[in-house]
Amino acid sequence: MATRIITSFVVILVLLGTICDAQLTSTFYDSTCPNALSTIRTAIRTAISKERRMAASLIRLHFHDCFVKGCDASILLDDSSTIESEKSARPNINSIRGFDIIDKAKADVEKVCPGIVSCADIVAVAARDASFAVGGPSWTVKLGRRDSTTASKSLANTDLPLFTDDLKTLISRFTNKNFTPREMVTLSGAHTIGQAQCFTFRGRIYNNASDIDAGFASTRQRGCPSSSTTANDQKLAALDLVTPNSFDNNYFKNLIQKKGLLQSDQVLFSGGSTDSIVSEYSKSPTTFKSDFAAAMIKMGDIEPLTGSAGIIRSICSAVN
Repeated sequence: MATRIITSFVVILVLLGTICDAQLTSTFYDSTCPNALSTIRTAIRTAISKERRMAASLIRLHFHDCFVKGCDASILLDDSSTIESEKSARPNINSIRGFDIIDKAKADVEKVCPGIVSCADIVAVAARDASFAVGGPSWTVKLGRRDSTTASKSLANTDLPLFTDDLKTLISRFTNKNFTPREMVTLSGAHTIGQAQCFTFRGRIYNNASDIDAGFASTRQRGCPSSSTTANDQKLAALDLVTPNSFDNNYFKNLIQKKGLLQSDQVLFSGGSTDSIVSEYSKSPTTFKSDFAAAMIKMGDIEPLTGSAGIIRSICSAVN
């Protein structure tokens, strides 16, 4: 009997040790690659200084990575004989970007400590550094993720939000990832520094609906012709016309004025359950930024590969 008790106790200790080893921690690279974070930060700052729009792209890249199979850098993988890339999924194709910036950061880190830092962690850190570089909040990034060896285009097509989503669909998508409606609205606030292609909002600005300001629609029509051609469809417009390059709460003010560019943005303030959250953030940029940092930390915790799961890719776009 005593032997069984001791054996059970040992098993429990082993299990607890495994759980602890698998936890993410902000100090993960302190001894193995102490210059990792500063190296990544330099690469991100350099990229954003050349193109401020890249900040929104890097935040979106982290989001689209984590919402599909967890934060495992699966979104970075190219097509291969065994992989169907998430890059060509409907929510990503011709719109998701920043891969070259992550590749540069990875190459720089590999020079100082090869084979140590995962691509998944670099994507997570890049999102934080991108936010801070354009006036957004910073937060402590938990580290220790490993990289996946697979991708899922099918899950990217089903799990990621679409610009046509209504409020019920958006809430459902985020609930499936354990986010509250409030956190959904919070994360949507990243659109304050984003841009959209004409084809994603053409229908909204030409339909004369009651949920869009007429003057706003007219202004946006000048940069998005009604006719659909490849060139017209790809024309870019800032989601926030007022301060498009600054991370602030103008996005929420715009929604209250019926100036949300995407339909999936305006539904957050359309007489539904999230109106009060939008109103709160429109009045308190401090609350928005604080909540945004917390939501980003939570997003970084979605199903990471840790311990012996996954690999550390030497090149982020391929399993190697």
